[in-house]
Amino acid sequence: MEPPARATPSADRKLVVAFGDSLYAGYNLDQGQGLAPVLERALADRGLKAQVVNAGVSGDTTTAGRARLAFTLDGLPRKPDLMLVGLGGNDMLRGLSPQETRDNLDAILREAKARGIPVMLTGMLASPNMGADYAAAFNPIFPDLAHKYDAALYPFMLDGVLGERALLLPDGIHPNARGVTVIARRLAPIVAQNLKG
Repeated sequence: MEPPARATPSADRKLVVAFGDSLYAGYNLDQGQGLAPVLERALADRGLKAQVVNAGVSGDTTTAGRARLAFTLDGLPRKPDLMLVGLGGNDMLRGLSPQETRDNLDAILREAKARGIPVMLTGMLASPNMGADYAAAFNPIFPDLAHKYDAALYPFMLDGVLGERALLLPDGIHPNARGVTVIARRLAPIVAQNLKG
């Protein structure tokens, strides 16, 4: 496993780490089309100089993310000004226990807090085919943990994209380049607000 890119941000640039799964990693997209570079450009358009490090791994569950968190953070040039956390979608798609998802995300946020790293959660919602009981256990995880750790929350990562065929890859789940641009534009104001403190 390679640590994230070690380019050292200049003193006036904020450092953001995007720690998540395929939705962060830029699944099946060309270099420069994934969330990290597109969000970096969206922040620049708002006059905010930031380096967004892509720490997304396609297929990652919250268990896998929890296992690589310390390695990822220790591999950064300095403590990030903000960590975006986007995990849980693969747990849901595999029907893993929502309690396991909650416990893993709690551990990730606890570690970030211990290191003094502010967090922004990008939430996920259970697919309707998972059933009402699963959704009732899964969907509250993100708002609950955001409240517990005083973390910023973007309630649903695929808001405005899921169900829009023109914004998705043929699998109907992952955003294409246009979809990533929509997500980044929606995230940018919240990220910017959190970076400005």
